[in-house]
Amino acid sequence: MGEFTDKVKGNAKEAAGKIKQQSNDPETRAEGRAQELEGKGDQAKGEVKGKMGNDI
Repeated sequence: MGEFTDKVKGNAKEAAGKIKQQSNDPETRAEGRAQELEGKGDQAKGEVKGKMGNDI
């Protein structure tokens, strides 16, 4: 179950980050880039959990 949850959270964060990057405000764009990277990290964490059988 943790694998799926991490992947969903990662996708949501990545999508929100991409939306923020469309802003005219440089600070918001930077926040969006960081949020997108965080989302990719959550997705990777979900992949690892899936491969290890959630035994992490």
